[in-house]
Amino acid sequence: MEHNELAGWTDKKRRWGLTAFLAGLGTAAAFMIPLMIYNGGYFVYTGDFNVQQIPFYMLAHDAVRSGNVMWSWTTDLGANFVGSYSFYLLFSPFFWLTLPFPTSFVPHLMGPLIVLKTALASLFAYMYIKRFTKRPEWAVIGGLLYAFSGFMTFNIFFNHFHEVALFFPLLLISLEEAVVNDRRGVFALTAALCCMVNYWFFIGEVMFVLIYIAVRSASGWGMTARKFGMLTVEALLGVGLAAVFLIPSVLAITGNPRTGQDSLLTGWLMWIYGWNQRLPAIITSFFFPPESPSHANFFPEMGAKWSSLSAWLPMFSAVGVIAYCKARKNDFFKRIIITSMIISLVPLFNSVFVLFNSSYYARWFNMPVLMMCAATACSLEERDLPEMRAGWISGLRWVGGYVAVVVLAVGLSPVIDDEGALKFGLYEEPIGFLMGSLFAAAGLALTFILVRQFEKPRFYRTVSIMLCAFIPVFTLCYIGYGKQSPENDAWLTRNILPGRYTLSLDDSVFARSDFYNCMDNLGMFWDLPNIQAFHSIVPPSVMEFYPEIGVKRDVNSKPGPDDQALRALLSVRYLFIATNEENQEPTPGFSRCDVQLGYNIYQNDNFIPMGFGYDEVFARSQLEQLSKGKRTAAMLSSLCLEDEAVFKYSDIARQTTGFSASVASPSRIAASAEARRRLACASFDVDNGGFSARSDFDRDMLVFFSVPYDKGWRASVNGVPVGIEKANVGFMAIRVPAGRADIRFDYRTPGLGTGAVLSCICLLLFGLYIFLCRRLNARSKKELTK
Repeated sequence: MEHNELAGWTDKKRRWGLTAFLAGLGTAAAFMIPLMIYNGGYFVYTGDFNVQQIPFYMLAHDAVRSGNVMWSWTTDLGANFVGSYSFYLLFSPFFWLTLPFPTSFVPHLMGPLIVLKTALASLFAYMYIKRFTKRPEWAVIGGLLYAFSGFMTFNIFFNHFHEVALFFPLLLISLEEAVVNDRRGVFALTAALCCMVNYWFFIGEVMFVLIYIAVRSASGWGMTARKFGMLTVEALLGVGLAAVFLIPSVLAITGNPRTGQDSLLTGWLMWIYGWNQRLPAIITSFFFPPESPSHANFFPEMGAKWSSLSAWLPMFSAVGVIAYCKARKNDFFKRIIITSMIISLVPLFNSVFVLFNSSYYARWFNMPVLMMCAATACSLEERDLPEMRAGWISGLRWVGGYVAVVVLAVGLSPVIDDEGALKFGLYEEPIGFLMGSLFAAAGLALTFILVRQFEKPRFYRTVSIMLCAFIPVFTLCYIGYGKQSPENDAWLTRNILPGRYTLSLDDSVFARSDFYNCMDNLGMFWDLPNIQAFHSIVPPSVMEFYPEIGVKRDVNSKPGPDDQALRALLSVRYLFIATNEENQEPTPGFSRCDVQLGYNIYQNDNFIPMGFGYDEVFARSQLEQLSKGKRTAAMLSSLCLEDEAVFKYSDIARQTTGFSASVASPSRIAASAEARRRLACASFDVDNGGFSARSDFDRDMLVFFSVPYDKGWRASVNGVPVGIEKANVGFMAIRVPAGRADIRFDYRTPGLGTGAVLSCICLLLFGLYIFLCRRLNARSKKELTK
């Protein structure tokens, strides 16, 4: 090829890459802009997107800009900032793009960021798929199918999953380059990127890459023992490069019950799903559009609403995939797709992607979906082949037949309702059932039209126009159906989002707030320390504390409103209740003091400032003897220490031998709160490194801070280091001497220093590895020229 021809060919490749990006950008903007206009410049959705993605972005944005990146005071009862937000957004490059903007503008950026991520997903998928197409325009179609697949559309709800999906094609590209073109170093860098963006999903990516290598190698890939060894070295170097992010993240979830042995699959649940609707739901996810996470209609009792269950390709569904699999006999895309399908149907195999966790998730489906997109793109390109044309016709019949059977079965099966009346239809909501059925049917109808146009000129343009029209229409309907009511949207944009800047409270003393029947994470929206939290990754000590007092703690901290002692123990000062809420007195001991932003604000009559002393203690084993309803009252009366620590402080605190039956009565709670208040620190102040307090007791005292116990804390009194005791199950206490004392707690993210050292070492090793590879490559070329 001459130089001019080569330059033209390269320019053409770049043009198609730009086309893939702009097509994704324009198609995403086609539905995002109307939605943002509808909500006054915001993109708001429902559920987790509204109450996690938006406030998490605001909290992290504010923390990074202010330098408060060690401990978050507004995440549950307090949390390791790096450990809690590395899973969600902290190491996403898209989050860092928001930093030049003020925090108040961040909610306006959520929609544009989704558009940008979707466009890049289209581009990166195109870059992978074009390796397997003869003409790049069909890889553009494959990129669009990936960027707007059911998996990606479903996970607008879980906004941070998009980063994982859009960077995954780069991992496979670097893998292909390493094996096919013997390119060194890129696989290590992309492995580091994927590990950094989301360490948990990286586990699933590693598993899929191993399957990919095995299947691809069995299909004549050119893999050798030497190349596999080099890939292993690069994979380890990549993980090592990400250690500065990975180690703190892993340490933060160590001890979380959601990752423990109790969550593993056992018995028949390893082989058969315990929910009888789950298996048909998994199969159907390949042929029908995704359902809104909060509205499972076709299989409402599948027990997997939030699992990201969708492998649907817009418009084409699985028709092109079936065509490809029928036409290609020994192809690695076919083998991977079939292998993935089998894995998805067996609980044990499916759980491999989440370290054998018993909770069902399909959050690895983006990986086989990419294979399906590549297969569809290739089958469109090879439509002139008789076997491929026959495959498309067969695919239409199979998918059409399956869709018809499911629609008829779900739509017309007789059911006896709870009142004994006969009705027809297994679906949960008729609108969602009709929408899913109509778009599945419409996609098949359009695909049928396209099959009849196979021989027409400008077929690619026809496909592009139809696909780019179908996607925004479907996505608008999908999001519109899943959104909350206009009233709730308006409440969010007019009251909740501006609230942090307009709410006026006395903040001269550090205090927590409580929210009754309010939107999840409302305190986080308003930058208020609080006891109501919807957050999966919090200190293990929080996870330990709540079950001990009878409060379930999985993804939420939602202590019931009747525990008056808990509010005093945790220094809760304010309680917010919407003015239209019928029950205005859910928790005893609160008096109304204000009305703001549509909420009645109540003040705790038993409020105790943070940092207060005890002169009585009792053992953890004694706590187990109390009913869970009395435990917080007992902790308010006397400090609970681990058994081995009780005797350690016998010189300053006597041991409580028992509690009266009335320990949890309102009068006793008020008396205990008053006793603790008399022994409260004179001041308590938080800062970017931890917190400081000042006390002036007439005797040595055990001082309790309702800050979650964490290995990253170090304490000193008057500049002298002191030991920290685990107190009241999940918090901290220290010994403070009589007289004026300056108390200081400093927090350093566990594992951050170790991870940084390991990353630096791996960076040096990576540089040495690249140097050696280039020297060996140069030597090989020199020997070949002799």
